[in-house]
Amino acid sequence: MSRKEFVRIIEENVMILDRLGERLKIDLISISKYPRQQLTALVRLYLGGRAKLKDIAHREFVTTSNLCATFRRLENDGLVLRTIDENDRRNTWYSVTKSGEELARRAIDKFREGIEIMFKNVNREDEERLTGALKTINELLTNMEISNA
Repeated sequence: MSRKEFVRIIEENVMILDRLGERLKIDLISISKYPRQQLTALVRLYLGGRAKLKDIAHREFVTTSNLCATFRRLENDGLVLRTIDENDRRNTWYSVTKSGEELARRAIDKFREGIEIMFKNVNREDEERLTGALKTINELLTNMEISNA
């Protein structure tokens, strides 16, 4: 296989996974009054744990001003807690409250339910092949992410 073919296959898979992911994200809207971007930010904060605003913005590839606006509503609704770093008042820490954890867990459950529905017609043999391939992809991408960090 040539490098060109490899790149084309990766591109195709990224596009397919993106389309599948968009379908799953649409279902998330039904569990809360929050726009998808805010709910996704809440889930990512829940999964990533307490962090500084600038670090969250960096890992999510968004500006701190956009993220701050997103978290402001979630904070006002009691889903996110914002604290100023006592050692360096320039830093702001964000974490998920108990209510935020509950909503994040519900969103994750809904996401997983969507995946199960999406793949319910895949036969056992194809599911096993796909599982093996995905495990390999996860391992390789994780190693690549670590080495490029």
